[in-house]
Amino acid sequence: MAATLSDEILVQQAQAGRQSAFAMLVKRYEQYVFTLALRFVKNREDADEVAQDCFLRAYRYLPDFRGEAKFTTWMYRIVYSTSMNFLRKQNPDIQSLDDEAGNVRLKDEGTPDASAHLEREDRNAALQQAIDLLSTDDAGIITLFYLYEHSLEEICEIMSLTMTNAKTKLCRARQRLKSIVEDKFADQMSL
Repeated sequence: MAATLSDEILVQQAQAGRQSAFAMLVKRYEQYVFTLALRFVKNREDADEVAQDCFLRAYRYLPDFRGEAKFTTWMYRIVYSTSMNFLRKQNPDIQSLDDEAGNVRLKDEGTPDASAHLEREDRNAALQQAIDLLSTDDAGIITLFYLYEHSLEEICEIMSLTMTNAKTKLCRARQRLKSIVEDKFADQMSL
């Protein structure tokens, strides 16, 4: 039954004091929140801490949620701002060498050929490494747009940007990603 309830209904129930409704929202979005936090903070333990903090903040501010944006947009905004606050407290020059973020998945063409599958895996790994070399903001906007398939309007809400600023940031992030891929991963990826 929980899978059939919409986010809007669960939010309304949680706002009315039903803790089990909020628990369903947490269950529904815990992996997405963790994955996005990991994209920003680059460390599983830190991402776990940030994700927990995000849900605590969501619970605290849920009474203020008016439904003007989708719940996911509101939640990702919390993840983004919580991650940025966490990173501001850290030394920005130190990054984890144990980045265990999941690989970016390119569309599967459905070929049964094992060598084609291995080539795709290599491209995925190279693309993930290239994204990791971007600044936090660039990696964030690329992740939100391409991996989570958020619209530019949603990204504006999440990152507190104007539409023009979001388009400019996305365009520049793409250019920087392309430059990194061409400079460092051209042999692993066919563009």
